[in-house]
Amino acid sequence: MIDKKNAIIYTHNLLAENFAKTAHGLLRGTERYNIVAVIDKIHFGKDAGNVFHNKKLNIPVYETVESFLNDNTPPIDFCIVGVAFPGGQLPNECRDELFSAMRNKISIVSGLHQLLSEDKDFIKLSKKYSVDLIDIRKPRPTSELHFWSGEIFDIKTPIVAVLGTDCAVGKRTLARYLWKECKEKGIHSDLIFTGQTGWLQGYSHGFIFDATPNDFVSGEIERAIIDCNNDSNPDLIFLEGQSSLRNPSGPCGSEFILSGNAKNVFLVHPIEREFFIDLEEKECLLPNVEDEIKLIEAYGANVLGLGINYDGKSTNEFEKIKNQLSDNLSLPVLNPVQDGVSKFVDKIQKTLL
Repeated sequence: MIDKKNAIIYTHNLLAENFAKTAHGLLRGTERYNIVAVIDKIHFGKDAGNVFHNKKLNIPVYETVESFLNDNTPPIDFCIVGVAFPGGQLPNECRDELFSAMRNKISIVSGLHQLLSEDKDFIKLSKKYSVDLIDIRKPRPTSELHFWSGEIFDIKTPIVAVLGTDCAVGKRTLARYLWKECKEKGIHSDLIFTGQTGWLQGYSHGFIFDATPNDFVSGEIERAIIDCNNDSNPDLIFLEGQSSLRNPSGPCGSEFILSGNAKNVFLVHPIEREFFIDLEEKECLLPNVEDEIKLIEAYGANVLGLGINYDGKSTNEFEKIKNQLSDNLSLPVLNPVQDGVSKFVDKIQKTLL
């Protein structure tokens, strides 16, 4: 059981954007922190939930760390960098706000590739004010990592991977919703995190995929599943996917099916997206959903359902698309945020348990 600490999230004017998906994940729920507020100059004065998914969360947005602290707020332990900046680098214009937090005895948690614990200015302030610099993506020593052994084939617990046709489509969100719905229905499931936000949300087992040398990725997937199975004895294990099978900027997904022996998959697809995210200028087309399912099946896994998201479609238009996809694929098709995932968990119960 994690002793939850009070935290604020810094989003540098990007709370409403996909870049702030770490913040979005934390605002949807975390077992590691009590999220007290968000710091964002563009959206200050609003409720954080209303900004990114039109649902009030009673978590206020402040303009600066100082304005937050001046508002008779509870003591804060951590300031979390809630944005995945391009290249994993902290923009110079963000430094002062984080320095302000440190001067107020607030430790910094960052999932950026740029390690703040190796930055001389951050080091100096951390020593002066006795605060911590926690770099989630700091690579672990190779002596602590594992090669794939094949022990995964001894695991009898059903393993379900949540994959997507692209980055930033809602894989982690769907995985969390499935985990929560299982809990509500009395199914003892566990979720293996594979990204920084999953760690921040407080799951017990997992690793940071893109902070792990490629030679050890398969072994770390396997080891996380084995440890989870041994420690928790769950009825079901979910795997949080990363990127997508055919994203040319960083393909990922086969590892979960092959090395993690995930024989079942939920797929997430952004129905309004034509090209892979951030590759629009290269005109890299997003794959057809039917083709992606065939590819997953070629790897030896079964697709249980399709999660979809959208921004601009009217409700009627979206429902029509959803029903057409469900008929064409003979699968349950849901928008997890709007529809919930009860039908997906029903499918799990009928198929796997």
